[in-house]
Amino acid sequence: MISQSTSFSVSTKGKGTYEITEQVAHAVHESGVTQGTATVFITHTSASLILFENADPSARTDLHTYFEKLVPEDTKGFVHTLEGTDDMTSHIRMVLTRTSEVIPIAQGRMCLGTWQGIFVFEHRRAAHTRTLWVNIMGT
Repeated sequence: MISQSTSFSVSTKGKGTYEITEQVAHAVHESGVTQGTATVFITHTSASLILFENADPSARTDLHTYFEKLVPEDTKGFVHTLEGTDDMTSHIRMVLTRTSEVIPIAQGRMCLGTWQGIFVFEHRRAAHTRTLWVNIMGT
């Protein structure tokens, strides 16, 4: 049984989705695991992880638009706004998505669907550097 952890950073330019499929695939390849799982975890409370359509960027545009309507920054009554009007809204958007994903590995490759990619979903307006951990377990 192999268990290996590695981390990497992603620089964002503000709100949006940033594909990390290749970075995770590289970690899987480097581990030597052929059968098992890869757990990806983001260490932040104002960004999240999603598995999403990676072929047509308009799907991500629609996702961004939906989240702007679902949790608008101009929502009145939030107390936690020390870092600006996107402070509490970014935390709520993170809670509505995920901070980790578990992906099966078979024959040394992640078992993602044809149009699936792994993305950091940045919920803050400003650029950030996000840290992710990948733990790979298997044989």
